[in-house]
Amino acid sequence: MAIYQNDLVYIEIEESEIPWLKIFTRTPYKELSEAPHEVKTEIWRLLDIIEKEMLAFYKPDKINIASFGNYLPHLHMHIMARFRDDSFFPEPMWGKQQREGSYRLKDFDRFCADLVKKL
Repeated sequence: MAIYQNDLVYIEIEESEIPWLKIFTRTPYKELSEAPHEVKTEIWRLLDIIEKEMLAFYKPDKINIASFGNYLPHLHMHIMARFRDDSFFPEPMWGKQQREGSYRLKDFDRFCADLVKKL
């Protein structure tokens, strides 16, 4: 489900124990280098806003930004707020679970609603 979209990109929620959003290009480019300059600029603009808002709202230990697309060869970026007490930290969210985490996601709907106003 998209929480934000424009002519170039859309943003989806990744269901998770942590705050995690994904930015997709509307046109399914396989690689970042294939995307036109205006699309790349829009991705970086949104990444910057989302990262700053996650830092301010959640005060995480680290922000992770990733682009893989091995299973889904459609250009997209993951933005995740990471916490020392999430289940996978310090491993990536795709890595091996380290423990039963004690971090509990709070107010994500409110965070998303506030974020959309700033996009």
